[in-house]
Amino acid sequence: MRLAALSIDLDEVPQYCAIHGLSDVPELARWAIYRHALPRFEALLARLNLPATAFAIGQDIHDPTAAIAIARLHDAGHEIANHSQDHLYNLTRLPGPEIEQQVVACSSAIEAVIGKRPVGFRAPGYTINDAVVSTLLEQGFVYDSSVFPCPPYYAAKGAAIAAMKLRGRTSHSVMDDPRVLSAPAEPYRMGKSFRSRGRGLLELPIGVTRGFTARLPFIGTSLTLAGPRGARMLARAIIGRPLVNLELHGIDFADADADGLGFLAPHQPDLRVPLTRKLECLQAAIDVLIAHDYQFVTLADAAQYFGEVASVQAGE
Repeated sequence: MRLAALSIDLDEVPQYCAIHGLSDVPELARWAIYRHALPRFEALLARLNLPATAFAIGQDIHDPTAAIAIARLHDAGHEIANHSQDHLYNLTRLPGPEIEQQVVACSSAIEAVIGKRPVGFRAPGYTINDAVVSTLLEQGFVYDSSVFPCPPYYAAKGAAIAAMKLRGRTSHSVMDDPRVLSAPAEPYRMGKSFRSRGRGLLELPIGVTRGFTARLPFIGTSLTLAGPRGARMLARAIIGRPLVNLELHGIDFADADADGLGFLAPHQPDLRVPLTRKLECLQAAIDVLIAHDYQFVTLADAAQYFGEVASVQAGE
């Protein structure tokens, strides 16, 4: 069975300002993702009749608009998952008790809105380590979806952080251990290290292409910047993965002018792409996946399927 999952990280505008070393967030733009971008994503899901997984930041859910949106997603049948309490990019560098607080507080905020605790987790900036995984196991999570074994993304992130430092700005982003680039690109149970196979927590890696394309990123940003034709090419290059985990961000559905994000556009390349073209790129990729018989599910449903497959393979 071929499965595909759409997931969206609901990082709000302050998280992007932190990435780009910007200190001021215009008040009118503070909630642009929940108030403008997310409804567009919901409209796309409704039109295509597709399920999705939304990774929510706990502190944001205390805002009534965000809480209502999370409840609305849940009531529509979409999965709500944990994206940490405060979206600290240095999560992996915190002491164990602080990591636990970031995970538990977010789960509690989600449970307060939808009546149940999340079963999935995604780390801020995709950066995870064994201490975070240990906390997830202790808290009863079913899966993690943070591993992004993508050399081009890793190189681009490092170059961006270095360039900002040269311009006198400090990014809150942190670099992952480069050994993550050798992690499996298909669902696996973690071993003693989260980068290796074993019998531990189920990992659902973020999508990268196959074969000669050398693990190009298959995420919202790369589809947007590739254009519709490039998006179709990237989609064809990922065909064959048992799970296509297409990770999006709320900003993939933002409009720089209409949503008051013009101040961020010089720093965020995908904001300089018109919203209609971004939607066209995403639609092009989805069409390719559907044409190749991929069934769209939530990440929780994918975890159930691949968890059972892993158990059978392990002879359990």
